[in-house]
Amino acid sequence: MSQQQPYAQDPRSTVPATTADAAYAGGPLGAADHRVLESVPDYARAQAIVDQLSDAGFPVEHVRIVGTGLRTVEQVLGRMTTGKAAGRGAVQGLWFGLLLGLLFSIFSPGFGFLWILLISLGLGALWGAVFGAIGHAATRGRRDFSSLQTLDAASYEVQVEAAHLDRARQTLGAGPAAPRA
Repeated sequence: MSQQQPYAQDPRSTVPATTADAAYAGGPLGAADHRVLESVPDYARAQAIVDQLSDAGFPVEHVRIVGTGLRTVEQVLGRMTTGKAAGRGAVQGLWFGLLLGLLFSIFSPGFGFLWILLISLGLGALWGAVFGAIGHAATRGRRDFSSLQTLDAASYEVQVEAAHLDRARQTLGAGPAAPRA
């Protein structure tokens, strides 16, 4: 019995269905022997290196960008009160009301579409405010602030499969490969 490809759409298929499947075809993602081509302080520079390789015709499917020194950064944006939560809920409800109002107004004859739209906006804002306030009150003060959380890396490594490292270095003009772990 042949070995089945993970995530393949047809269990009898030997061709991976997606690029994720292609990565699994040779084993777990990252199972290939990768070597550091270059280490850079920011993602934009790592992306530029891969783009440079791609523009030169290098097979970039053998390249990966690895963030090292990962940390989460949560920027506190301000205090969250029940009023602010209700206001944000009302704005979200307005958008939902607009969507429903437009859908319902498509099927309304004559000028009734404007009233349907206005009523949908009003009800959407009202229910959004109610649910926003209830949602905030349910936290009972455990989280009285709003924030934005991001994942940040201290540096990035552009890694290439060992079999393609020399060609990648030559493509970037770095000369022949020196042994690197």
